[in-house]
Amino acid sequence: MLPSLLAIALLHWAVLLVPGFNVVLLAQLAGGQSRAAAFAAVGGMTTATLAWASLAVMGIGVVFSTQPMLRQGAQIAGGLYLLYLAFNLWRSGASAASVPQETLSKSAAFRIGFMTSALNPKIALFYGSVFATALPPSPSWVHVASAVAVVYLNSIVWHTSLAVAFSQKAVQQAYLRNFARLTKVSGAVVGAFGLRLIVGTIQELRARIP
Repeated sequence: MLPSLLAIALLHWAVLLVPGFNVVLLAQLAGGQSRAAAFAAVGGMTTATLAWASLAVMGIGVVFSTQPMLRQGAQIAGGLYLLYLAFNLWRSGASAASVPQETLSKSAAFRIGFMTSALNPKIALFYGSVFATALPPSPSWVHVASAVAVVYLNSIVWHTSLAVAFSQKAVQQAYLRNFARLTKVSGAVVGAFGLRLIVGTIQELRARIP
């Protein structure tokens, strides 16, 4: 059991270390808002991770593979949500003030963190492929639960570390000094992720049309 769990952990870390929109979101919340808001967003992200990993074990990855329209619909929704976040970030960065006008509540930060991960069905495909590759043909429920726990704990460690790093006083001061510029950059990056998700899905749909 241990070798397969190590393989799952290594594959997961290889993906976690590639910067994504979650990193940008945590930098925005921890640097421009507060550590508490960043931690709440981490809670949302990791909850979505747990949900996708659990669904992957139950075969949702197979469902998405055999019924791609379900996955593509979720990807379009996720892309639109990221564009919505990008618009709000850009608008706040373009305001006359150079510092944030209000602090995001913990519930709102949790919701944003959860939605950004929940509306990304490719996570389920990743977990499904990793579990299919690393787990034996007929794993015990302990083995399966341990695999889900590994990716969940990895996600907690990684995202919490990012939240702590970005919420250091020196980082926050630097972020607030350049709030307008950095918020616009964050909005542009998040928007690029959302647009790429939508465009990629549309291209996939067109490729399926004879």
